[in-house]
Amino acid sequence: MTSATAGRVRRTTARVRRTGRLRRAALPYLLLLPALLFELLIHLVPMVMGIVMSFRKLTQFFIRDWSSAPWSGFDNYSLAVDIDKPVGEALLNSFFTTCLFTLLSVALCWFLGTATAVFMQETFRGRGLLRGLFLIPYALPGYAAVITWAFMFQRDNGLVNHVIHDQLGLGGAQHTFWLLGDNSFWALLTVSVWKGWPFAFLIVMAALQNIPKDLYEAAALDGAGIWQQIRRITLPSVGAVNQVLILVLFLWTFNDFNTPFVLFGKSAPVAADLISIHIYQSSFVTWNFGTGSAMSVLLLLFLLLVTAAYLFVTTRGRREADA
Repeated sequence: MTSATAGRVRRTTARVRRTGRLRRAALPYLLLLPALLFELLIHLVPMVMGIVMSFRKLTQFFIRDWSSAPWSGFDNYSLAVDIDKPVGEALLNSFFTTCLFTLLSVALCWFLGTATAVFMQETFRGRGLLRGLFLIPYALPGYAAVITWAFMFQRDNGLVNHVIHDQLGLGGAQHTFWLLGDNSFWALLTVSVWKGWPFAFLIVMAALQNIPKDLYEAAALDGAGIWQQIRRITLPSVGAVNQVLILVLFLWTFNDFNTPFVLFGKSAPVAADLISIHIYQSSFVTWNFGTGSAMSVLLLLFLLLVTAAYLFVTTRGRREADA
């Protein structure tokens, strides 16, 4: 083989290798491209349009061509945060209601899911069946699950009142209104926890599979009881999983629109007026799309701030614990 031929072979081989490296480097981005396009079309573009709408005086008179709505600047934001006026006061009350609802729902979902996952680690007959039954609320379509609860909470014909008042004889003979008044908050919380705790159970149960059994055996030989094992071994081992789990539960619960909408309809009681349904009423019931868009942007900024603060605190805490 001549030197010229050998040079051409080396150049061809180098070019083929470079092409292979480029293809391998570009493959992940090509696989992510469809997801990025859908994210752009479904989330980012509507979000940008919503931000633009929040600076316009957009009412039902400009629905046909919303871009022709007059520019209002920060008037919509001023109206939303002015607690001395009905709009701002109602939004503030809805915000506090949502915070309390989210705190209770996330805490109960995490506690029930974690406790069930821990006790389901023990081997016993029928464990697989119970695991499958516990996941039914999470596997059911949201609309089907909530509409079933809506029928169960009916005052006269609902199963809840039938069991509490007729079967158990609790609360007197007068049936309770669960979908009206202050009790609507507890009805909404019940449905939210019933739907959400199986997700926590599933995530924690998967995380527990990675804990070596030798740790529990060694702790038992050292005289550690079940509660000491949970506090010293189980909870620290699933700390990273709980960090993500609590954040996801918080975001899902705080933004939950389907549950109150299906349970109460377009007009939720004051006690169960979550901020998601409140923004919907401000936008699609009273036709003040500009004000509703401003409320949505404020909600987005709040969630971003809370998420950033939560990740900063939890990540810093885990680094200090590892150090």
